[in-house]
Amino acid sequence: MSDIQERLTKDIATIDWRDVLPHAKRDVVIVVDAALDLVAVGEAIAQDNTSLVSRWIQQKQIAKPSANQLSQWNNNPEKQFITLIVQPFVIVQESSS
Repeated sequence: MSDIQERLTKDIATIDWRDVLPHAKRDVVIVVDAALDLVAVGEAIAQDNTSLVSRWIQQKQIAKPSANQLSQWNNNPEKQFITLIVQPFVIVQESSS
């Protein structure tokens, strides 16, 4: 495991939507499909791997939250997300719990 992967793995946290919301208001939240590894996405963003990130965007595997998602999550502030901060972004996956 590379140093960046180790650091990112240690930085993963599970938090409520209410704690993600301020970042969503700043438009820095990126939602990651459950099929992708959060650390791999964080590493690609941190290393500015534009070809890989662009492919995920085109395949709709990473995206900004939709208006529908924001509405649902605002109605459920306790909803859990697995999160990783990769400045300036907060990347999130919906928690299965």
